[in-house]
Amino acid sequence: MYGTRREALKWVAGAAGMVSVGAWLASGQDASQRNPSRTSPSGDATPDATLDPKRAKAILEQNQKDIKKDIEKLFQLASELKEQVEKTDATTVLSVAMVRKTEEIEKLAHSIRDRAKG
Repeated sequence: MYGTRREALKWVAGAAGMVSVGAWLASGQDASQRNPSRTSPSGDATPDATLDPKRAKAILEQNQKDIKKDIEKLFQLASELKEQVEKTDATTVLSVAMVRKTEEIEKLAHSIRDRAKG
């Protein structure tokens, strides 16, 4: 499938980065674009009747701050993994720490994606 494990790790790190960028871009969309079921026939977003508009706005702002914080953490982890991969010899076996870091990156990217979906 891949030439080396190093290439596979680079691919995983790149994919995690792409997922995080996609989640970041999706967070900037209008809520009606992300969830079409919450739009009225006229195209206006229907607010949740159970939440006060100020409370809903505060929740959305906090969610956006959390997403940004997680994206920064994801970028840091991907950069660290890239440095580790570049430092290791191509002929040696990849360390368990690298594999765990890729799993952590993947988990964080999925978390960001799910939070961005709403």
